[in-house]
Amino acid sequence: MTVKEIIEKLDLQCLNEANLDVEVSGAYASDLLSDVMGNARSGQVWVTMQTHKNVTAIASLKDIPAVILVRGGQPDDDMLEHAKDEDICILVSKDATYQVCGKLYALIG
Repeated sequence: MTVKEIIEKLDLQCLNEANLDVEVSGAYASDLLSDVMGNARSGQVWVTMQTHKNVTAIASLKDIPAVILVRGGQPDDDMLEHAKDEDICILVSKDATYQVCGKLYALIG
């Protein structure tokens, strides 16, 4: 499943059109940056409530194509600018982490 398909199926708001055709292998949900650094895998989408530039720095480091911000979270300007520079798609869901993860699991297992 591609980032674009996830956007459509989960009715996500896309804040920048990066990596839309990248195949997603799974998802990782965590708000603890060190946890994501140690355990997320390349090709996964990251589900978080964090909205600062360190998120995109770690996403870039781990080759994560997209970050889903939950509960309507909005990235700060530095995060969005860095995401554009690093080609990381920033997505927003109105749902909480639990619901987003359940929907992702149903889509991509």
